[in-house]
Amino acid sequence: MKLKAMIAMAALAVTPLVASTQLTPTITGDYLEVRSCDVFTGPCFANSEMGLTGKEGILVWSVREGSWKGTELDGLNVIAVVHTDRTLGDVRYEPRNGKAVLIVDDRANAKQKEALADFARSMAGRVIKDVADVKTTKIDVKLRTCTKMGCASIKADKLVEIATRCLGDKDHLCGNEDAYYPPLTEVTGAYPAFTELATYKGNGLNLTWEATGQRSAYLAAFSR
Repeated sequence: MKLKAMIAMAALAVTPLVASTQLTPTITGDYLEVRSCDVFTGPCFANSEMGLTGKEGILVWSVREGSWKGTELDGLNVIAVVHTDRTLGDVRYEPRNGKAVLIVDDRANAKQKEALADFARSMAGRVIKDVADVKTTKIDVKLRTCTKMGCASIKADKLVEIATRCLGDKDHLCGNEDAYYPPLTEVTGAYPAFTELATYKGNGLNLTWEATGQRSAYLAAFSR
């Protein structure tokens, strides 16, 4: 009986360590998302856009540190430009099947490029059901670089350009706005921002698009 009691106590002592190890993220960083419809909005505005716009989005993951499936990705970036079958709303209840062009950091080696692409697909789920193309280029990312949260700038050669700012009092149009649509992927600390410019001018999706002057962005952190 004493032996059984000692084994049970040892198991209890080990369990918290195992749980702690499982909860430790292997990769962390910052996230930016821009859509072609407002995400900070009221129900009346959202309903007027449903089915007509909001089928495009740009998702940016900027890795601070960590690895993905054993491959170190410290300081690298990956962008997914997506086009979906319908308006990108709340994908928890209305998942969308999307086609994407992935843009990976040109500083990554061959193994890291594969890991970045796999990471983006894993994080986005069905939003990236199919990958039309994977492009490699220099990616300049500036997130949370100003005193007011919400400022971001992204530049990926001539393919992608994004500039956001904080939402202000003048960005409230009806007084009933909220973060109506949650982010498209699992993140923490998400807050909406104002999109001054978001463009995609590449090929692979049979379209190019540009968004200006919309309340259509999220900045957040991610860990996995």
